[in-house]
Amino acid sequence: MAQLTDDTTSACCAPEQQASCCAPEEKAQCCGRGEGCGCDAAADADRASDVRGEVHERYASAARAIAQRQSGAGCRGAPLSVTDDAGEEVFGSALYGSGEASDAPEAAVAASLGCGVPTAVADLRPGETVLDLGSGAGADVLISARRVGPIGRAIGLDMTDEMLELARSNAAQAGVENVEFRRGYIEAIPLPDASVDVVISNCVINLSGDKPQVLREAARVLKPGGRFSVSDVVADPDMDEGTRADMAAWTGCIAGALTREEFADALRSAGLTDIEINETHRVHEHAASAIIRARKGQRERS
Repeated sequence: MAQLTDDTTSACCAPEQQASCCAPEEKAQCCGRGEGCGCDAAADADRASDVRGEVHERYASAARAIAQRQSGAGCRGAPLSVTDDAGEEVFGSALYGSGEASDAPEAAVAASLGCGVPTAVADLRPGETVLDLGSGAGADVLISARRVGPIGRAIGLDMTDEMLELARSNAAQAGVENVEFRRGYIEAIPLPDASVDVVISNCVINLSGDKPQVLREAARVLKPGGRFSVSDVVADPDMDEGTRADMAAWTGCIAGALTREEFADALRSAGLTDIEINETHRVHEHAASAIIRARKGQRERS
């Protein structure tokens, strides 16, 4: 499992601060694990790990349900709702227009649990390398592969074995060869620096327990001039604490969302520029889906 916090010693963990940090036997483990001191930092890491575990199980279950449905085993669907409280479809395949849907197998699009269609606004070009964070059943990866053509490449990254299996099956069914699906965490992307032209994602970043780290990793793997183009949920500033505390809502893409201002600040802190955040539709009383775009600056000439 990837570490979600930096292993740097904070100034707050000086001896006088350590005295009130934790029980003596815990000091070595709880101090120097991020910006907070001692037990607070350790608790943050534990919370992030708990979030990841909950998200993993929820989406693994969704993948199993989708696979059973596709095989005719009679499952009634994924255990994640794609509708809002009024019954309107605000997530999933209903968001794909005919142009995007035709570039991926029907089964892959039908299995989508996203809140938008990032490929519709990513301006993908032949020959580019595209990375999809949290690629799920692979619909956006397969659409990207069609757009970048045989000399380009589309990479899907997911932490869930069940989703990866589903995505590889969908790619084989589509006969698309310029794709690759990797297992890993979006907080620790298993790719070299400056190796992709475009980072996309469909309603996944909000699920991370360490969203700033995800954005730093996205910036790291982007080439100079590379583009960040994702669909994600953005919280209203007045989202209530009850909603944020609800893990079921978190794994359903609501409670973990950043506000527009928080997302923009995190993108800037990651070194990305030309930030655009445009709401597309409401998904909850306190949140909306948005297209979020940014760019990595060109390398300065020496």
